[in-house]
Amino acid sequence: MRLMADMRGSRGGPAGGGRARRHQDAQMMPLPGAQRNQPPRTRAMPTPPRQPPPAPARSSRRGGQPPAPPANRKRWGFRRVASLIAIVLVALLVAMWLYLEFSINRVDALPDYEGKPVAAEGTNWLIVGSDSRAGLTPEQVKRLRSGDESAASGQRTDTIMLAHLPDNGTKPTLVSFPRDSVVDIPGHGANKINAAFAFGGPTLLARTIEQATGLRIDHYAEIGFGGFARIVDAIGGVEMTIPEKMVDTKTGVTIPKGKQELDGAQALGFVRMRHSSATPRSDLDRVVNQRKFIGALAGEMASPATFLNPFDVVPLLGAAPDALTIDEGDHLHNVVGLGWALRGISSGGTVTTTVPVTSGAATNWDPAKSEQLFTALRNDKPIPKDVIVN
Repeated sequence: MRLMADMRGSRGGPAGGGRARRHQDAQMMPLPGAQRNQPPRTRAMPTPPRQPPPAPARSSRRGGQPPAPPANRKRWGFRRVASLIAIVLVALLVAMWLYLEFSINRVDALPDYEGKPVAAEGTNWLIVGSDSRAGLTPEQVKRLRSGDESAASGQRTDTIMLAHLPDNGTKPTLVSFPRDSVVDIPGHGANKINAAFAFGGPTLLARTIEQATGLRIDHYAEIGFGGFARIVDAIGGVEMTIPEKMVDTKTGVTIPKGKQELDGAQALGFVRMRHSSATPRSDLDRVVNQRKFIGALAGEMASPATFLNPFDVVPLLGAAPDALTIDEGDHLHNVVGLGWALRGISSGGTVTTTVPVTSGAATNWDPAKSEQLFTALRNDKPIPKDVIVN
């Protein structure tokens, strides 16, 4: 019997099992005093539900990091800077163009009159180099060796040229009129052609040329002594090759032989010189030198080294308005077109000639050859070779 009771107790029966449970319950129950010493319980706040983490941004590149947010500050890239520079340059060009357009001297040189030649092919410019000393200071007169105003006996012209710009593929032509050529001057009879300028200025000279040649003059350009020298100095001189030393026995102007830069005073002496061993044909040699220099000057002014150089452009802009006189109907783009055509003189792109004369005195034109010359110009035809005189 005792053996069975012991076995029930070891299996968790009522005897042994009850004492063990009571002993465990006693250990788990709190003591009466301990419950009073615990701090008061607070109600726990409900925990908000967890939000899922944001999905990472997808990169446009495989395996790359997401792109960085754009910067708020604008960056001055090459294109932006280049565009700004281009805008500034265009604004400057427009300002320069307007300044010259409204600053150049103008004169009513080409009015209509009864018997005026009708317009033919091409465009004709009358180019005049005035020998007026008006406006020159005593220092400038001394430097240019031009003599005072009284020495010129009034306003005359040392240079008379006609530039023909064709409408077709024919080369432009620059024709010189010897100043001592005797022609009929309207209202004054037969006289030297440069006297027309002294009698009636640009208007009478243009009419005299039109009546003598049968060519209608469309544009007029005039430059004086001082203005000519200032323009040459403004672009830093003009490069010329002088084949032999030139000494003017009348003015004392000396130009050495060889390749050199002619300044304003030297250039003026070069285009006016006829009393020299280097100009044995007097005025006929002088007009050849004038055409050579005009070609070199036009080429220099059309060069990017000149019009892109502010040290040349700014002085040129200051000198041009007072130096140049054009007809009332002319505009700056007409002058630019003339200069662009004349730049080809030194390279053979422009035909140059003198009106054919009968003798070295250059007082009378050759009737047949001069008519051939003017007819070719009137019809935009090439100039016959036997008519070209250089």
